[in-house]
Amino acid sequence: METCKKCVLSEPFPGIRFDGNGVCNFCRSSEDGKKLESVKEEYAQRFEALVTELKGKNCYDGLLAYSGGKDSTYTLYLMKEKYGLKLLAFSFNNWFQSERAAKNIQNVLTHMGLDHLVLSPSFELLREMLRISVHQELYPIKALGRATSICTTCLSLVRFASLKVAIEKEIPLVIFAMSPGQAPVATSIFKTNPAMLRKMQGAIYQPLHRYLGEAIRPYFLEERHFAKADRFPYSVNPLAFLGYDEKEIYECIQQIGWLPPDDTDANSTNCLLNAFANQVHQEKYGFHPYAFEMAGLVRMGMLSREEGLRRLAQPGDPGLIGRVKEKLNF
Repeated sequence: METCKKCVLSEPFPGIRFDGNGVCNFCRSSEDGKKLESVKEEYAQRFEALVTELKGKNCYDGLLAYSGGKDSTYTLYLMKEKYGLKLLAFSFNNWFQSERAAKNIQNVLTHMGLDHLVLSPSFELLREMLRISVHQELYPIKALGRATSICTTCLSLVRFASLKVAIEKEIPLVIFAMSPGQAPVATSIFKTNPAMLRKMQGAIYQPLHRYLGEAIRPYFLEERHFAKADRFPYSVNPLAFLGYDEKEIYECIQQIGWLPPDDTDANSTNCLLNAFANQVHQEKYGFHPYAFEMAGLVRMGMLSREEGLRRLAQPGDPGLIGRVKEKLNF
């Protein structure tokens, strides 16, 4: 199985092609370092202008999707300490949060003095969503190049539920914490609008609705939300333009009460589902669901190719996977 000589993507990855030197088309089309840094600076300035324009005009300046993982914790810290935003932390309970992550959320939010809203669906509904995500082909393979079917379902619920709360509470910024390898700078700041979100939501809502019906309605935007175009927030992913150094991130967030978990797999700092979701994905599609993210970090010099390959080669913990399967009734 051929693997790119520059990043970590290998043959089964959707749409990959290699040149005569063994370099993939994703590496060949990526921006050079100087241009990328210039674009990041441009977006950082754009975000500062947005903060100046919107800060202090509503009950909250921003809603931040908070999982308790390292990236969302660091983003939370930056938004409050660097930009002085008044934040509402928003968490989605998928019933597979690690014990350490739950303690980290409590410690960090207490330390930061932030309000916290938790959406907790019934376990039976969530379990059925996850089982369907495994057994059915809900999403196109292109969408699964960046995340497992399970993660796509969970993250979509987080995204649309976050936007729903922001529209209802008139919060101007919805902030996510994807790493630079997960989301490009070009999409890190944009003004949402009804037409855009209707299309994005339909790609998730329709396949889930086909199997679960009206039970999923509370977690998505409704017509009453689409009718409030003047309340639609900006979607922001700050880590795409503010810099990303894992060592610095760990050092920073441990000062506000966050501790590395010892109860998750190597690719997650908050979710017990991850190892099982990765295993299912690799068995079905032949490539690791974190390969795209790792490849992006390698290209940007934020991760060595050797470390990226090492992480992708690590097997999931059989005990952890077994407990998840038992809880899901597999």
